[in-house]
Amino acid sequence: MNTSLPEPSDAAKAASAALVLCIAAEIRAGDGWISFARYMELALYSPGLGYYSGGSEKFGEAGDFVTAPELTPLFGHALAVQVAQVMRASVPELLETGAGSGHLAADLLIALDALGCPVQRYRILELSGELAARQRAMIAARAPQFWAKVEWLDSLPDQISGCVVGNELLDAMPNHAVVWRDEGLMECGIALNDSGAFILSERPAGEGLQQAARELPVVATYRSEIALTARAWTAELGRRLKQGALLLIDYGLPRHEYYHPQRNGGTIRCHYRHRTHDQPFWYPGLSDITAHVDFTAIAEAGHGVGLDVLGYTSQAAFLMNCGIADLLVQRKDDVDAATAARAGGAVNLLLSPNEMGELFKVIALGKGLREPLVGFSRGDRLHAL
Repeated sequence: MNTSLPEPSDAAKAASAALVLCIAAEIRAGDGWISFARYMELALYSPGLGYYSGGSEKFGEAGDFVTAPELTPLFGHALAVQVAQVMRASVPELLETGAGSGHLAADLLIALDALGCPVQRYRILELSGELAARQRAMIAARAPQFWAKVEWLDSLPDQISGCVVGNELLDAMPNHAVVWRDEGLMECGIALNDSGAFILSERPAGEGLQQAARELPVVATYRSEIALTARAWTAELGRRLKQGALLLIDYGLPRHEYYHPQRNGGTIRCHYRHRTHDQPFWYPGLSDITAHVDFTAIAEAGHGVGLDVLGYTSQAAFLMNCGIADLLVQRKDDVDAATAARAGGAVNLLLSPNEMGELFKVIALGKGLREPLVGFSRGDRLHAL
């Protein structure tokens, strides 16, 4: 038991206990083992019990972490500059995948209209009914004039044109945990001990993981992850994209840094009440479970289905290219001193190399776009992929 974490409520503990029973039942119904990727999927997305499908507060000060849109609307207003360029070159439609609290959707709707590039249709792909309800409430409160343009989906549309935005989405996709050993690649999974508690257990990796591992610069013994789900998701989006671009923002690294010898141990982390821990079995369903993104793999997945890799850079460079500094100056002119100070502090977090500015990256994959994207006009790191 991790005593350094805040004690969950009795209701939260009961929900976690119910999820544990469901996961244990699946382990027993199989052959006594499930992959870590499957465990992560169940812990995050089990209907009504998983972290993202349950009813707990997740975003903002009352939740477990703060994303960029919760820090300041200037993030969405800067991102809108890039979205507008993509929509003008393709179709004035936007698909946001995993819209979180709905803050970003509201900010983009407002900012795009102010830029003279209003969306004709704003679709939100959201698998969590609980989060979709929060998004509806947020948009109704902050951008009610655009309500008729917003549509919620529970699966990818057959064809996509315009701009696709995914902010902090890839890191929450199930990851396969693996260990390179002298005898070969092993996949980490979950089994039950004699008392029925979850324990880590290894098995020889299957062919899909073996094939992906051959591309990686790893020498045994080494522990990390391979994100097959994120690769498959990117490829599927790419197959459906007719014209436009995917803008994916997340914390991660190019492959040679992700699998650096000194990063032995992997990047899987859990988040609970603004604390980070490394115990994914601690009250399953109450903590977010994430892993860094291998952006080289995302670029390869898109390129493999015919997408152009249009840019890759740090969040700081991307936001500066999109004019966030000018937006901050305008903001300070329009509000009182206290509000201006808060905005300045939030932008500093977004840009600081010691905070989100360097940890987070932005990658753009597209089809049918000829004009260079403004968000990557300076500081593009395509060469690093």
